[in-house]
Amino acid sequence: MQLTDVTKQFEALGFGIAALSYDSVEMLKEVQEDQKIGFPLLHDENVKHVNALGIRNLDYEPDHRFYGIPYPGLFLVDSNGVIQHRFAEERYQDRPDFSGILEAAANM
Repeated sequence: MQLTDVTKQFEALGFGIAALSYDSVEMLKEVQEDQKIGFPLLHDENVKHVNALGIRNLDYEPDHRFYGIPYPGLFLVDSNGVIQHRFAEERYQDRPDFSGILEAAANM
């Protein structure tokens, strides 16, 4: 299940959705249009936020194409901008289980 599949469920709980990536702005626009993604895709300039959130995967060698790729994950942020829950996976191929995330969101 992808985030796009559960967007309406998060919105029904009062949550807005945004995705963060260090991919170029041009690539993010292309992906958003091609996949008809209805929430913002944000560019993380110089991986500033990925590093600040501690989700940068440094398991690969610097010359590897996946060096520095962020761990896939999701943060639930309250109305004051405070992260209340963090869900992350260790492998970039995996994605979080949205049933548990929706449950946590419903309980906030």
